Amino acid sequence: MMVLTARRLVTELGAWRAGGPAYSALADRVRLLALDGRIPLGTRLPAERELASELGVSRTTVAAAYARLREAGYLRSTRGSGSVVTIPGRRSPVEDIEARTATTLDFSKAALPAAPQVGEASVRAAQALPAYLGGTGYDPLGLPRLRQALAERYTAKGVPTEPENIMVTLGAQHAISLITKTFLSRADTALVEAPSYPHAYDALRLRARKLVTVTVDPRRGWDDHGLAQTFREARPALAYVMPDFHNPTGAVMPAPQRQLLMDLARRHDSLVVADETTADLHIDGVAGAPLATYGPALLVGSMGKTVWGGLRIGWIRAEQDKIQRLEQSRYAQDLGTPILEQLIALDLLGQYEEILRYRTVQLREGRDHAEELLRSHFPQWDVPHVGGGLCTWVNIGEPVSSQLALAAREGGLPIGAGPRFGLGGAFERFLRFPLSYPAEETSLAVEILAEAWHRVEPLRRVDADFTPALV
Repeated sequence: MMVLTARRLVTELGAWRAGGPAYSALADRVRLLALDGRIPLGTRLPAERELASELGVSRTTVAAAYARLREAGYLRSTRGSGSVVTIPGRRSPVEDIEARTATTLDFSKAALPAAPQVGEASVRAAQALPAYLGGTGYDPLGLPRLRQALAERYTAKGVPTEPENIMVTLGAQHAISLITKTFLSRADTALVEAPSYPHAYDALRLRARKLVTVTVDPRRGWDDHGLAQTFREARPALAYVMPDFHNPTGAVMPAPQRQLLMDLARRHDSLVVADETTADLHIDGVAGAPLATYGPALLVGSMGKTVWGGLRIGWIRAEQDKIQRLEQSRYAQDLGTPILEQLIALDLLGQYEEILRYRTVQLREGRDHAEELLRSHFPQWDVPHVGGGLCTWVNIGEPVSSQLALAAREGGLPIGAGPRFGLGGAFERFLRFPLSYPAEETSLAVEILAEAWHRVEPLRRVDADFTPALV
């Protein structure tokens, strides 16, 4: 059983206080962490006295919060075993599958349905599979033909690449995890953007001693001074960035800043990892040149965002010596990417430009509709206009994102609260809104969000600087 220490839970809670009783605000934040998956099911929470001491509140406050969670079905307490996180109304596995199948309105994910070409490509790949059945099927680097096709795409983008510079992975998350396990040690510091992709935080936290952040703003992008200062003071061993149609802000790093980043990394002997999973999802914006044109960055790509999340194909583009290190490290984790999925990916690369044009149309329609609805329903919100990517990073103006996300979920709309994309509870004034859903679903989502916004109105009336007295 996983045991969550009081210190770690306090870090995850972030700025949990809001208007109303402290125990209620604490219970609501723990509930959101459980629903978001930031506290895994079955995790044992810290003892009441231990958490109260770490939070600086009375034990009575924590006991009341735990009691509220038990009553709502989010906590199960057993004498001698502590309090364990659960989810109310757990069904049988069959019922869970049926419920998930029936539920389509889930805005906690910024993703697209499968491109129309996937079905036929899968059939052709299955027909091609028998030619590979004579081999073992184990290959940590990937099919030579697929690596060649990926290398040619990078070369066409201005980054001369050979198949030896490519490793095929089980998606981008697998690539990020493999990189962190190979190139980070327990004593290292890693630089990350804030906000950023939550699962990248998760992978880096498992390896790095400390994460340091550089702010990304939807309109102003990255802070040059912040970049320089963070490299100078923290000397990170690794820097993880998403320079094109950044998730969740949609920002694109300009060329001078890309050069600055690589110069800083070279000066401080840092390894730069560029997540390019959204780089091809342009609407009316333009992605920049790959970071590897400015220096020896590791590039992570994937078909999960462009083609389909169910096609678990990603890749790493790096110098050959780094690919060799990744290969040796991978043997301890897995023995290669499935051949059939690689054959599907190879087929789809032959139609990739057509797929991307189709995605541009989808995302333009989704973006324009979402921006119009959000601005008309919430005139006080700041809804930036993005040139690409899968989401927009909305400033809701008041530090109630977690409460709003809970209220929306209760109305049938799971959606990503701002703190999900930051560290230490930051970004309570922000909400990630996906652009990848059909118009009718987006319209319904905005209606639910408007009702939720009305339900959190009492919290919005509380001054943001108000701190409840300890009870």
